[in-house]
Amino acid sequence: MLRQTPVTLALLAAWGLGAPAAQSQTQTQTPPSPATPAALAPITNTATRTDRRVDEVPATVTVVPARDIQARGARDLKTLFRGEVDLSVRTGPTRFGAALGTTGRAGNEGLNIRGLEGNQVLMLVDGIRVPSSFSFGALATGRGDYLALEATQAAEVLRGPASTSFGSDGLAGALSLRTLDPSDVLRPEQGFGGFVRLGASQVDDSLLITAATALRRGPWQALLLLSQREGHETDNQGSNTALNSNRTAPNPVDDRQRVLLGKLQFQATPAHRLGLTLEAVQRRSEVDVISGRSVAPPPPAALPATAVLGLLARDRVERQRVSVDHRYDDLNAPWLQKAETRLYAQEAETRQVSLEDRNTAADRTRLGRYSERVVGFSTQGQASLTGALNQRLSGGVDASRTRITAVRDGTPNPSAPPPFGENFPAKPFPDTDYALAGAFVQSEIELVPGAGGGSFTLIPGLRWDRYSLQPSASGYVGEIVSLNDEAFTPRLGAVWRISPALAPYAQWARGFRAPAPGQVNNGFTNVAAGYRSVGNPNLRPETANSIELGLRGQAGAFSWQLAGYDNRYKDFISQEAVSGAGTPANPTVFQFINLAQARIRGVEARAEWRFAPAWRLSLASAVVRGTSTRNGIDEPLDSVDPARAALGLHYSAGPWAFDADLLHAQGKSASRIRATTPPRFAPGGYTVLDLGARWEPAPRWTLLAQLHNALDATYIPWADVRGLPATSTVVDAYTAPGRHLQLALRHDF
Repeated sequence: MLRQTPVTLALLAAWGLGAPAAQSQTQTQTPPSPATPAALAPITNTATRTDRRVDEVPATVTVVPARDIQARGARDLKTLFRGEVDLSVRTGPTRFGAALGTTGRAGNEGLNIRGLEGNQVLMLVDGIRVPSSFSFGALATGRGDYLALEATQAAEVLRGPASTSFGSDGLAGALSLRTLDPSDVLRPEQGFGGFVRLGASQVDDSLLITAATALRRGPWQALLLLSQREGHETDNQGSNTALNSNRTAPNPVDDRQRVLLGKLQFQATPAHRLGLTLEAVQRRSEVDVISGRSVAPPPPAALPATAVLGLLARDRVERQRVSVDHRYDDLNAPWLQKAETRLYAQEAETRQVSLEDRNTAADRTRLGRYSERVVGFSTQGQASLTGALNQRLSGGVDASRTRITAVRDGTPNPSAPPPFGENFPAKPFPDTDYALAGAFVQSEIELVPGAGGGSFTLIPGLRWDRYSLQPSASGYVGEIVSLNDEAFTPRLGAVWRISPALAPYAQWARGFRAPAPGQVNNGFTNVAAGYRSVGNPNLRPETANSIELGLRGQAGAFSWQLAGYDNRYKDFISQEAVSGAGTPANPTVFQFINLAQARIRGVEARAEWRFAPAWRLSLASAVVRGTSTRNGIDEPLDSVDPARAALGLHYSAGPWAFDADLLHAQGKSASRIRATTPPRFAPGGYTVLDLGARWEPAPRWTLLAQLHNALDATYIPWADVRGLPATSTVVDAYTAPGRHLQLALRHDF
């Protein structure tokens, strides 16, 4: 049953009132529908850093344009990629403590691509890196909440190392978001236009309003977008509403997200364009962590002095950036046909406050803060060369310098001291300047083997990077070390278009991820407890060696792709005990070292059949296997998701469109979970059906509806529950939302 909430009523009211309001409009031209299939194959810029069709790159790439983001009802990364078979987003329930535990506090933690996640996935917005994730003690920062889909023109996901194009971080692949331009809002004949979008969702009782306006005057174009979403806790299928840690129902949450995007563009000449972009994303959350309260013992026993009576958390995530760019585009130029240069500055901060009310012991407050400030520069150009060897040559230079800081603080008075052996404020690592600089060159060589041989594209690329970590001793207690190193990352890809029905491809790529400041210098000392951590000036980058082989083709209304890959990773960074006996006189010394290796192998199949003019059937399946090796012992890699398959049926004709998407996931077998004591919880398999509809009741009016989990299945995604002991009594707290309705009404003017 659907919950009868104010948002439910708003959804039904919007559905009922959308048509009469729309019928009063007199416009005669209908803009492209959010659900209308693209006439041409999608274009990717992430795979080779040049524009190529996704079926002409030697890798697996997904491109989700704005119309599909809206048609899916995507509100964040998790809902955007909910139907993908080789992608997932970890989002745990908000069940954390003031000083211990971080479950759910990082929000949408980031994107998992084929079994790797976190900072091993490159994430970009308009070519600018999204801040890193970080975890230390009770402080946990994710990456997904820095993003705003409301301002996104397209989202791309590249599977496989992305280091040859972008440098550090892209071991597993890359997620690239492009924000809206004025031309994405204005029709060709318009000088002024925009849109307003209203949305509501039952899953968190949220309401959304997004408004954008764009202007075109001579060589000038401008865009202003504002968006605000307010909501509450995300629903689950837990039924225990106890006011203590036995609770499995969601903890009460008040959420608010605000987004601002402004762009100004000047077309100086037909070939040269200058642009200025301002972007701000802010999210605030207030959580009443009922599950953090202590359970009262049976009488006559009394609550201990340190029992938690109440826990309130106030978290804030912010990202602001300004960028100036120059674009050159002249396909008739004899040498350089395209070039793009960007200067940017970005600030981001995650601030987490916890207020803990304890029985008779001193109450506790905790403040955790992580911030990044970056200034950067990138430039690249491309030229098409003809003659004995037809090729598109591209190259560029990137450089950035990031100031990374973090602090742990709390109540500064004797009645509520910091943890035993610590002093507040404390820095988990020293303030660090993190510099990256790199240069790349790439050639896209087009060959024609001969009559009847189709065409052959060879894409070699090479990048050189240098990274430097320079810590500051100011305010930091402990030893500090600096780190400088460099890396070369080659790549070689090939696509052989034998015929439209058969196009084999292959790619070999290297990748690397430079050590993070919190790994090179991780200073923490608790002599009374007998342990401390030290830096490591010899830390090496994590590396990847990836091979992907695939076949793709199209025969009439049927298109398909089959891919197999083998990714091998070395020098995974892990914090280990390297010496000491765990006593105050001889404390255990912890240090980040290069230890683990990993191998991830998998097979994916995708197909699409347009069996009638208005109908389309899609199918996808992925099977992944992963192991890690530590000290010569092979273990399952827990970050690898179980096998999944997706089936979709889609209809689009005139003002109507309908979608039915079925996702099936296998259960996680115990043999594919790393052995621990007690063993980890292994969720069972599940099948989820999502339904969607689009209706254009009048020109420039669009009403979208999604019914997620239409069969009201009870299930637990592996990504969210990973690491939970099998002995847990609150497994239901990790269940996904049940059946829920979501509506959106959009008007383009």
